[in-house]
Amino acid sequence: MTVRLPRADGTLRTYEPRTEPLAVRPGAPSTSRTAFAAAHVVADPYADAPPGSPAAVDWEATLAFRRHLWSHGLGVAEAMDTAQRGMGLDWTGAAELIRRSAAQARAVGGRIVCGVGTDQLTGGTLTEIRAAYEEQLAVAEEAGARAVLMASRALAATATGPDDYLEVYGHLLRQAAEPVILHWLGPMFDPALAGYWGSADLDAATAALLEVVAAHPGKVDGVKISLLDAGRESGLRRRLPRGVRCYTGDDFHYPELIAGDGDGFSHALLGILDPLGPLAARALRALDTGDTEGFRALLDPTVELSRHLFRPPTRFYKTGIVLLAWLAGHQSHFVMVGGLQSARSLPHLARAYELADGLGLFPDPALAEARIKNLLSLYGVTP
Repeated sequence: MTVRLPRADGTLRTYEPRTEPLAVRPGAPSTSRTAFAAAHVVADPYADAPPGSPAAVDWEATLAFRRHLWSHGLGVAEAMDTAQRGMGLDWTGAAELIRRSAAQARAVGGRIVCGVGTDQLTGGTLTEIRAAYEEQLAVAEEAGARAVLMASRALAATATGPDDYLEVYGHLLRQAAEPVILHWLGPMFDPALAGYWGSADLDAATAALLEVVAAHPGKVDGVKISLLDAGRESGLRRRLPRGVRCYTGDDFHYPELIAGDGDGFSHALLGILDPLGPLAARALRALDTGDTEGFRALLDPTVELSRHLFRPPTRFYKTGIVLLAWLAGHQSHFVMVGGLQSARSLPHLARAYELADGLGLFPDPALAEARIKNLLSLYGVTP
């Protein structure tokens, strides 16, 4: 059996899908690394929810996918940008997602952290921004989940320099019930976050972030870095106080950053762990036994897929993530909240299928083949 896949120039190429998936069984969490998969949400395909309206979520399918990740030993990073925060999922929907997922985590013994931000606002004063953060922090804590203080578009627009970040984050850290994860999301993921931490100069921004961490010992579990710059992440990691983790959010260089070097390693909070879940969990367990070569042998081949999914405009990586979840059988359709299934081209989606199939990511390769052929036919490609 073959599939005719389109190229960007309009020509077709023939691809022969694999017939057997990679054999990966559920397992326990890694003991050497803490890893959270930033998980996507499943839209309700029957809801009348045009772009710009509140998201209609298929809660059963959304929670089932989280149980899938937990069964393989991964934690879930809930209501993060992979769940389309600010790109289809508003705060009301995110709050419900946090409550439902945190309850499910308790029921199955899964690890969870939840993103809190300021997406109730489009702007505002520092006092209003702080209050918005506080509202979301209260929801996460009441649900029994550890918080990830997400980068705020409103704060990026309002702050006049590093001192404003120190004031807002300092207030939040002083009142947080448990240590939180700080989140630095670069402008390649969200252009509205350019100049975060008070400066477009990354050295100055890093200094401001480190000042926040140092000023509040015991209140920061870790820092998530999503700048797609392995050297900068490694440098920041070396400067963190003892006991503060670095969580890589680098979907381009994650194998080397998680494996680490003589000065340490990164933990993981990654969107690419959504489609890679079982394979990544298996690789992490190899690290538990000191098998770095085995870890790299499993994860290095996945980087081409990840770089493809996260290619510019990087913020649209969610489209490929949801495509792969549909092809893998985790949901019955390829519909996204906000209509973002249209955010990537057909050749881009076809290449994502090819790379994922080559890695053995589809539990049922025949199902994935049938579904990609159905998608291609909707665009006028003859199977």
